[in-house]
Amino acid sequence: MFYTCGPNEAMVVSGFGRSPPLMIAGGRVFVLPCIQKIQRIALNTLTLNVKSDKVYTRHGVPISVTGIAQVKIQGQNKEMLATACQMFMGKSEAEIAQIALETLEGHQRAIIAHLTVEEIYQDRKKFSEQVFKVASSDLVNMGIGVVSYTLKDVHDDQDYLHSLGKARTAQVQKDARIGEAQYKRDSVMREANAMQEKVSAQYKNEIEMAKAQRDYELKKAAYDVEVNTKKAESEMAYQLQVAKTKQRIEEETMQVQVVERTQQIALQEQEIIRKEKELDAKVKKPAEAEKYRLERLAEAHRLQLIMEAEAEAESIKMKGDAEAFAVEAKGRAEAEQMAKKAEAFQQYKDGAMVDMLLEKLPLMAEEISGPLMQAKKITMVSSGGAEVGAAKLTGEVLDIMTRLPAAVEKLTGVRISQVVGTPGVVM
Repeated sequence: MFYTCGPNEAMVVSGFGRSPPLMIAGGRVFVLPCIQKIQRIALNTLTLNVKSDKVYTRHGVPISVTGIAQVKIQGQNKEMLATACQMFMGKSEAEIAQIALETLEGHQRAIIAHLTVEEIYQDRKKFSEQVFKVASSDLVNMGIGVVSYTLKDVHDDQDYLHSLGKARTAQVQKDARIGEAQYKRDSVMREANAMQEKVSAQYKNEIEMAKAQRDYELKKAAYDVEVNTKKAESEMAYQLQVAKTKQRIEEETMQVQVVERTQQIALQEQEIIRKEKELDAKVKKPAEAEKYRLERLAEAHRLQLIMEAEAEAESIKMKGDAEAFAVEAKGRAEAEQMAKKAEAFQQYKDGAMVDMLLEKLPLMAEEISGPLMQAKKITMVSSGGAEVGAAKLTGEVLDIMTRLPAAVEKLTGVRISQVVGTPGVVM
């Protein structure tokens, strides 16, 4: 069965063999009964009265805005038509218009909130373009195109716009008063200019008369100057000729002097060349020879010093190597000796320590008696019943020596008398 629709309507055929559904805007289509279904959606232009009451602007002023928008489902665009069918199929035009109206009103309110009253009232075209641009991008996603949007009315309940009108009226009245004052000022200025031009013409006339008098006197003075000049020229002509003759004579004299001076300079230059050659032969050549000789001697001396330094360095190196070898050998011998002593100490323990202490006793006695040996004079005072003289000094030294075993015991914990009496200990 064939179905037809006008240019303001679209048909959607779905069912058997129609996946995806077939959409036709303004035309005809064949539909198989029972197994296929046909639906219609209107493409008429919808006029919406977008009204936003008491919306607060950017500065907090509540205003009411009314706009007129024309919207329609785009039947020529297949994608938008498919979207519109998915969202509005089965809905009436009133329901579609209500959805579009709420969307437009929401965008209108959002744009009002970002603008001032002055921006909305004074530049309605800009406001309309913003609403159109924002709403179009949103309604396109529903398959609806915004044909046009126009701001119809702007009013408020706070007399804000009326106050703006009063301010504008006051500005116009102010401009009128200013214009009137400017006109009066211009009139007075024109009268003053006319008077100035009159006075200027009078002064100009007097100036022209003064110029004529000046020109006459200047021309008369010029004539007098010319006459006096001719007289002076005739008087000076003779003197000038005499001066020229004297000048020519002086110039000839100067030429003779220049020639003489030139010849003298040539002779002096020859003399200078002769003296330079003489100096070169007597002074420069011997000096260069002496310089060469001294340079060779200095070079030979430098080489000699270098060789001596190298020989000395080699000698020092060999001497150092020999000393290092001797030190190394001595170190090895001392190390072996110390190792043997360590083995003896490990074997005899306290006995070895006592042996080492006994070896050092003579040195200790020498150190103790050292101050006495350095003394030049000793004065001894006896309290009676005690030895005096050398025996006293010897007794003091022996007394100090007898205290050493006790000191050794305190320092090392070894009692010398016990170690000496131990069997197996050889002193």
